[in-house]
Amino acid sequence: MLRIVEEMDTPAGYKAELIRGKIVVSAWSKLRCKRVMKSLRRQLEFHVPDGHDVDVAPFLFTFPQSERGFGPDLHVADEAAFNTDGRHADGAALSLVAELTSDSTKDVDWLDKLDTYGRVVPVYLLLDMKVQEISAFWDPSPKGYRSRTNVPFGRPLHVPAPFDFELDTSEFAIEARENDPA
Repeated sequence: MLRIVEEMDTPAGYKAELIRGKIVVSAWSKLRCKRVMKSLRRQLEFHVPDGHDVDVAPFLFTFPQSERGFGPDLHVADEAAFNTDGRHADGAALSLVAELTSDSTKDVDWLDKLDTYGRVVPVYLLLDMKVQEISAFWDPSPKGYRSRTNVPFGRPLHVPAPFDFELDTSEFAIEARENDPA
C-alpha cells in the first residue's frame, strides 16, 4: 500500500496518506494558512535539535508499527532520514510535527494522527484553525502522549524539549470567511 501511495500522481494541491490501511487523498492547506506555517517555521528554526531540519515540503513519513504514512503540514526531522532514494522517510526521525486542522482533516488530526504520533514523535503541535487555538502534545509513550497544553491564538505557547521555547502565536489567527471552511 505504501508503494502505491508513493507512486500516486495526485492532482496539484492534493496529498495522499496511508490512514488505517486506506489511501486517503486530501487537499493541502489553504493558501491563507501559509502565513501561519511560515511564522511557525521561522520560530522553530532557532530551536531545532542539532542535525535536524524544519520544513513544510510534502514528504511522507511512515509508521510501520501502526501501518500509517502521513505527510504533515510542517515537520522537524533528523536530516539523515533524507539520505536515501525513496519518497518516504521513517517517522522515527521526526522530533516535531505540526498539523493545521480543517473541516476535512480535523478528525484524522485529532484522532488517528494524535494516536500515531503520540507513540513516536516527541512533540506534536495541533493548530485548530476553526477554534483558533493551538495544542502542544509531548512525552510520547506506547499508549500515546502523556502531556498536553493548549492556548488560544494570540497567547504564547511553551514548546517543550527538545525545543524548549515560547512560541508567539499572535500571527496564527485567520479571519473566517463565509461559506469557506478552514
